[in-house]
Amino acid sequence: MRIVYFTHSLLSCWNHGNAHFLRGVLRELGSLGHDVVALEPEGNWSLTNLIRDHGDAGLAPFRAAYAELRTISYGADADVEALTDGADLVIMHEWNEPSLVARLGRMRAQGARFTLLFHDTHHRAVSDPDAIRAFDLSGYDGVLAFGEALSEVYRSWGWGSLVWTWHEAADIHHFHPPAQEAPREGIVWIGNWGDGERTAELEEFLFRPAEAAGLPLDIYGVRYPDEARAALDRYGVRYHGWAANAAAPAIFARHLATVHVPRRYYADLLPGIPTIRMFEALACGIPLVSAPWRDSEGLFRPDEDFLYARDGAEMVRHLRAIAQDEGLRESLTRSGLETVRARHSCAHRARELLDIVEGLGAPTPASLVGA
Repeated sequence: MRIVYFTHSLLSCWNHGNAHFLRGVLRELGSLGHDVVALEPEGNWSLTNLIRDHGDAGLAPFRAAYAELRTISYGADADVEALTDGADLVIMHEWNEPSLVARLGRMRAQGARFTLLFHDTHHRAVSDPDAIRAFDLSGYDGVLAFGEALSEVYRSWGWGSLVWTWHEAADIHHFHPPAQEAPREGIVWIGNWGDGERTAELEEFLFRPAEAAGLPLDIYGVRYPDEARAALDRYGVRYHGWAANAAAPAIFARHLATVHVPRRYYADLLPGIPTIRMFEALACGIPLVSAPWRDSEGLFRPDEDFLYARDGAEMVRHLRAIAQDEGLRESLTRSGLETVRARHSCAHRARELLDIVEGLGAPTPASLVGA
């Protein structure tokens, strides 16, 4: 198949976590013999911020880790028909302009031969439903939602059986334990400050517990305003700024443990949707402790793949136990790796997508049948 994916950005992961998953799943689709291309708008927000902060050098980690991926940047006056010419499958990410979303839908409704899917990987369907309802999806063949709770929202909007839960996952070709173990120290958290969606949670389940456990804490991420930086200073946190996602395995390999702190919408209104960092951390073999989060879909084995902390005091106990108990660290590492490799790799998600498309009756070239 020729697969065209309209993303916000594939080149940049600056405050754009979905790029992590897309890089892995598009690479898997390519390895199966499919012709895959990602399309991203020129001057998109994520890439603009990355270049502003780090120049062209900020793209080097992506280019080195994903050299086989093909990306085309297009302008506002782009010939969308030409960009999708010969496509068998077109996927539109929800972080795109409504006019473009509608234009692809009209093309499909007017007879374009490709299967057209909308891919939602955000909480706006519950936090800002009008923004999502404003998209004209009438010409789309279906919706890919990155969690069952989000799928239920689309079903309530009338999509019925034409919405599929398609979770994010880890690219295990890149995210894996280090080939050779080196000394590990302290806690690491890789995440962005964002828009105040987990400010209190970060203090209760990350800053304070690390300090109370007597463990150094390293943080990587962007969009930390002055008040956030002041909070990090109060707790003695070592802040390193942006880290390319391709560098995350090496960062995890230097630390004893990491912490999963979901944004409030995913803890309360869209339960069951973990951050992609959870998949990636477990794939890298680093012990993980999660702040309150309901694994309503049974994606993992709680207290085997990772530890739960119901409150800050329990987080302190878990972090101390991981730091002091090598056997516990080895058990968590072994179990988490087993679950990700068995169920949550980008290879799994690529096969799930192909099954969805096949079920819709999308044409597949004879040369790729059984690929």
